[in-house]
Amino acid sequence: MQLKWLEDLAALAQTRNFSRAAELRSVTHPAFGRRIKALEAWAGAPLIERGSSPVTFTSSGVSLLDNAQQMLRSLGYAREELLSAAGRQDHTVTLATGRTLARTLVADWLVKLQPMLEQAGGEFRILTRSLADTAQLLERGDADFMLTYHHPLLALRLNARQYAYLSLGQDRLVPLTRADAHGQGLHRFGHGSPAPYLAYAGTLALGRLVQDHLANNPHAPALRRVVESDSADALIEYVLKGLGVAWLPWSMAVGAVKAGQLVAVGDKRLEIAFEVRICRAKRPLSPLAESIWNSLESR
Repeated sequence: MQLKWLEDLAALAQTRNFSRAAELRSVTHPAFGRRIKALEAWAGAPLIERGSSPVTFTSSGVSLLDNAQQMLRSLGYAREELLSAAGRQDHTVTLATGRTLARTLVADWLVKLQPMLEQAGGEFRILTRSLADTAQLLERGDADFMLTYHHPLLALRLNARQYAYLSLGQDRLVPLTRADAHGQGLHRFGHGSPAPYLAYAGTLALGRLVQDHLANNPHAPALRRVVESDSADALIEYVLKGLGVAWLPWSMAVGAVKAGQLVAVGDKRLEIAFEVRICRAKRPLSPLAESIWNSLESR
């Protein structure tokens, strides 16, 4: 058994495609296939339904995948705890958040925090995880703060007696497409065939928001799903390439809109508003973490 085989299995579950999983794991398609077969030989049972597209797992594969993902997460957490135990915790503030927020709001926030960090000789540690995993990091005390989207569909069950939060602002998901030479949208809604749709993976918080919005909005346009990605960074690049329409965070896309590269499709009824919140445990944190929280409360 090799740990990388379990990581390969997790990558295959994420992509449901051997070629994309091999690319994600930085190996050739044949080499990736051989590693999956080696894992099946170790398991003593087939893990993948042959000939299925997208890839589906056998019952043995589902069982092993669940255990593999738990073990990989546990190993990651164990490493993080060892790093903290090495004496970094007194001068390190850890933030758990999603990849999109890490790129947008956190980047702007770090600029403002830099003088405070320099004065304290501190370090700001950012862990990007799924919504559920960031909550677990906060609950276990492995993160001082959790920065997340807040929407009724994404409500986290944090005990109000144990955790506090601050609202850091509002954002919205806006359907956007590339602008043509005349500044008009390359793709439109309600003009002939369904518009090509670039979707978030359902495992993402943003994906769940858009999926529910389209399912329950009477004004939802006809769409033809052509791409699914677990990265908002990737989707904005695909939109810029003219591949279709995606619901992108305004905070991420506003620069491209102002530059005339992207334009909104449809009207305001298709937008999805949400809040950005930062959460913490009410127990005392390190002096540096408390200073950061106080600066947010007094802003």
